[in-house]
Amino acid sequence: MDNSPSKKVWLKFKRNKFAFAGLIFILLLMLMGILGYLIMPDDSPNANVMHLQLSNKKPGRSFQFLIISKNDKVKEAGFFERMFYGREPNFKSIPITSWRIVNDQVLVREYIGEDEKAEETKYDLRELCSNCMLPSKLGNTQTLFEQHNIYNQKFLLGTDIYGRDLLSRLILGIRVSLSVGLMAVLISLFIGVSLGAIAGYFGGRVDAAISWFMNVVWSLPSLLLVIAISFALGKGFWQIFIAVGLSTWVDVARLVRGQVMGLKEVEFVEASRALGFSTSRTIIKHILPNIAGPILVVASSNFASAILLETGLSFLGFGAQPPMPSWGGMIKEHYGYIIMDAAYLAVLPGLAIMFTVYAFNVLAIGLRDAFDVKGQNVTV
Repeated sequence: MDNSPSKKVWLKFKRNKFAFAGLIFILLLMLMGILGYLIMPDDSPNANVMHLQLSNKKPGRSFQFLIISKNDKVKEAGFFERMFYGREPNFKSIPITSWRIVNDQVLVREYIGEDEKAEETKYDLRELCSNCMLPSKLGNTQTLFEQHNIYNQKFLLGTDIYGRDLLSRLILGIRVSLSVGLMAVLISLFIGVSLGAIAGYFGGRVDAAISWFMNVVWSLPSLLLVIAISFALGKGFWQIFIAVGLSTWVDVARLVRGQVMGLKEVEFVEASRALGFSTSRTIIKHILPNIAGPILVVASSNFASAILLETGLSFLGFGAQPPMPSWGGMIKEHYGYIIMDAAYLAVLPGLAIMFTVYAFNVLAIGLRDAFDVKGQNVTV
């Protein structure tokens, strides 16, 4: 039977049903974010195919589309290129309500609204579908035209104000939130662990100077600090990583400082110094591994904070810039519809934010209880 500390921590963590469910939810989000365009109904870059006639359509609506032009020059995307970047549409289409073929012409009624009926528009059959003029043994003209130029699309979560598929943009928003959270946590861990370990280990004036700096940053509201950093770095997706990371490192530094101060006088650290090991080796090899649990807990909590900060920035216009979809940006575009009959446009991304942040919070609580730092002995 495996009685290793990591096994005990895992078994204790699994007993926390909410924390384990939060972990499963986060793993599912990560899987959806990685697969990205492969599972999205609209796999164009940034899920940005617009049909203005279909703005604010209810979830579950289906529409018929006519392909009016094709572009054979569009390069076919490979598997991984499509998964991470999507693929450019090689055709242009319009939503329609009806179509019929008369001689060599296609008569089409374009969809322009629920209560309005458009006049029939004429298209040359040869221009729309050259294959439809092939010998009859390949099928009749109407069947060939329907196979090559007509398709149906169902919008499971409806469309936004620009007629874009809301489900696709919600899925792509996972990437923005999780990538910002991950990079911000990595930056905050690097800065926080480094400064906290130095302050806690050396003490004295070094500790006083670093603690003063931490208190200054701690006193600034996180959102205002992120906005100030964003002003300095400029608007953009990559700048958000740095801005959020630079505003969340203090929690890590304060925790690490306190933990290191408590460990630096224990026997194995004294033995490390007596054997002549360098300060960096003593800290990295002997002290930090013993405080990995608390660091993981605060990292999980900071992940949730980073997602909320990114959402706030996107809502204010400092985050991911259009047409890149982000949950905060989607709320900004649609919050006016909350009091109308299309509240789901803002509620759905809001629920995505709420469940994701809640999942990380319960994960942090589960990790805290599983590691139970106060109740466990420090291991050498």
